Amino acid sequence: MHASGKHANAQALALIRSALAALLFTHGVARVMADGVTPFGAFLDSRGLPLGIGIAWFVTVFELLAAPVLAWGRAVTPIALVFAAIYACGIWLVHAPAGWFVVGPGRNGAEYSVLIIVCLLANAWAHRPAKSSVR
Repeated sequence: MHASGKHANAQALALIRSALAALLFTHGVARVMADGVTPFGAFLDSRGLPLGIGIAWFVTVFELLAAPVLAWGRAVTPIALVFAAIYACGIWLVHAPAGWFVVGPGRNGAEYSVLIIVCLLANAWAHRPAKSSVR
């Protein structure tokens, strides 16, 4: 059975949104399970960011709480934009200095993060609030 155009697009977008949410949630869970929040905060401090441990906890808690909300399809635009900003900072701090490729010709590069950001921004755009016709 073939889904109609709009319905198929909505399903495809929901699949991408749910996959993104699962990846982002797993990132937070892995950090907590590996007791990695404090080292993450120390890394941020070493890069000159103030309150590195606070930023590390914010990112981790955001991943754990906002990712399920994103998967559920609620507050998609603001959540996706915050995640995109977090991942852009990750590119700036970690991945860009390592190059483009995650594997193969490089290691730990930016390509995966760029794909995540593009998917997040596409979801943010697709779920943006409708313009009001009332003036």
